Order: sequence, then C-alpha cells, then structure tokens
Amino acid sequence: MASQNLLPRARHEHLLRQLELHGSVSAARIAEELGVAQVTIRRDILELEKAGLLAKVHGGAIGVAAVATPQSARTNVGVVVPSSVGHFPVIVKGMDAASHALRARLILATSQYRPDLERRQAERLVELGVDGLILAPTLRGRTESELLDWVRTLPVPVIFLERRLGSTGLAAYDSARTDHAGGAVLAVEHLAALGHASVALALFDRTPTAPLIREGHARAVVSLGLGPAPEVALPKGDEDDLDAALARLLDECTASGTTAVLVHTDVHAARLVELAADLGIRVPEDLAVVAYDDDTAALALVPLTAVTAPGRDLGQQALRILMDRIAEDPQEHSAPRHLTMLPGLTVRTSCGAG
Repeated sequence: MASQNLLPRARHEHLLRQLELHGSVSAARIAEELGVAQVTIRRDILELEKAGLLAKVHGGAIGVAAVATPQSARTNVGVVVPSSVGHFPVIVKGMDAASHALRARLILATSQYRPDLERRQAERLVELGVDGLILAPTLRGRTESELLDWVRTLPVPVIFLERRLGSTGLAAYDSARTDHAGGAVLAVEHLAALGHASVALALFDRTPTAPLIREGHARAVVSLGLGPAPEVALPKGDEDDLDAALARLLDECTASGTTAVLVHTDVHAARLVELAADLGIRVPEDLAVVAYDDDTAALALVPLTAVTAPGRDLGQQALRILMDRIAEDPQEHSAPRHLTMLPGLTVRTSCGAG
C-alpha cells in the first residue's frame, strides 16, 4: 500500500480503519506502512481530530470513545488468566487494544493455576461489579463437571479462553481458543515438506497446551505416513534434569536417524540448540528444529522457526464476543459462539528453510 502519492482521503481512511481495528495508532507505524513522512501523518491526525473522529495523543491517536466516554459509562470486564507471564500477556494486550473502541475497562487477575484462587479472583471481580468475565480456567485438581457447577453460579456472562472443553454443559458458553493441535500439524507438515522422514517431539507436559500438541503431532505423522521418532517429556524446575532430558532426546535422534524435532516451548528449543552445539550437532544441517511458541524464538543461538499463536487477535476477538453477549437481551439468548484460531508458522534459520 506504500505510496508517496497517496491522496489525503485514502490516508485518512487507512488511519481510521487501523484505529477501529486496534483502538490506537502510532504515527510512525502508519507513516511506514504508507511510505510517507511522519509529519504528513501527524497533519492527518490533526485534521481528523478537528473533525471529531479521533483524539491526538503523544506519538499517535486513540479512538474518541476512549476519551469521550466517562469511566462510569464504560463496560467493566473481568479477565482471569493463570499467569501474567508466558502465553497470556500478548492475549491480554490484544484485549486492551480493542477495549478503547469497545468502551470497555479491563480488570485483570491471575489464578497461578490454582482453582481455589481462580474462584476467589472471579468472585471478587463480580463483587466489584464487572459486567462479564473472560476466564482461562484451570482444570488441574478439578473436573469439568466441577468447573461447570461453579461457573453456573456466576451472575454475569462468561467466555472461556484458551481451553478446549469437552463437556456439553460447558459448550453452552462462548469460547475463544488457539487450535494448538492444528499448529502442531502445521509444523510437522513443514518439516515433512523439507524432506524429513520422521519428526521427534519434546513436550513441556505440565501445560494444558501439551496434550493438544501431542495430538496434532500424532495426527500429522499418520496422515503424512512418517516413520516413528523419539518423544521426550520435559521436566519442570531443575535445569540439570531439563538438560538431561534434552540430551537424551539428541542421543535418541542420532541413534534413530531422526533429522527433525518439534520442541515445546521456544525456551526449551533454544536450550536444545545450545546443547546440540556442545555435542557437535549442527542446526539445521544435522537436525532441523521447530519451536512451539514464539516469545523469544528469534533470539536463540540459531533463530528458531516457530509456531506463532494468534495471541493479539485472539484477545481482541474474545473481548468482542463477550461485549456482544453483555449487550444482548437476556430474553433473546443467541447460540454460543466457539472461535478457534489457527496459529501461523514463522520461518527462520533453524529448520533449514529460512
């Protein structure tokens, strides 16, 4: 879309479209996208502010809803996620970006993967007066039936985040999640297309994502007719135990002639690459590596090809679904919406195709 000759009307339309999508815009980023000087975009922002279509802030602009709507007039949305690090911060940032245009105020709490704390956090948010909840529930230590019994007591709309829940009762609620099994299929298909006859698997088993990655890996191996390959469960905590598990995986790959591996997470994949270098195993020449997760994959010793979750987009869409549900007439309850988003594959050096 970059053009030095873009007409003001086209620039204005692009600005407003990006503002609607993200809730805020950076003048520098818009200038780069359109191939014009930042001063041109700043002038456009001033014109659109005079027309009452946005509000100028330092470095860019935000939607007028974020300025014109008093705090008391916004919809309060509680967000309960297991952790403030790792997978969920990007999702929450997506919610935050969409919240301005949607006139929502987010209140964030974490459960630390503890059902008892999750319950206290959610009930506290309800007591504070939130109009709806976005909940990434913890199933460790409780059944889906127990989760359903509790959620039914909550007096506000709930959308489940990043969980594949099998209960028909829980399926009556809205949900938004990443297709992690599909992401694993994507990775294995990519490695198979590069000529690898089998793909090993290393999983950080203590996460809810791990079983889905295992499922997708197994599905792809069968559908592509790949050969058997090593699989290793990665321990939590002790670094020596982790290194031992990764070293065992490398030994088994060498012994079996396996030339490719999918590693969950990108932190573990980065450590695998370091251990491989210590053992004289070249990545990607001797062993192609794909990481599942893309938080720090680009910073590894060999930049890691990675399955990249649609975190920001998922957060935005989850908030939109909940806001629609909150605005809905309770007497005209529409069918539950179950959104599943496929990750992407970011190709870098470690697989041999970057």
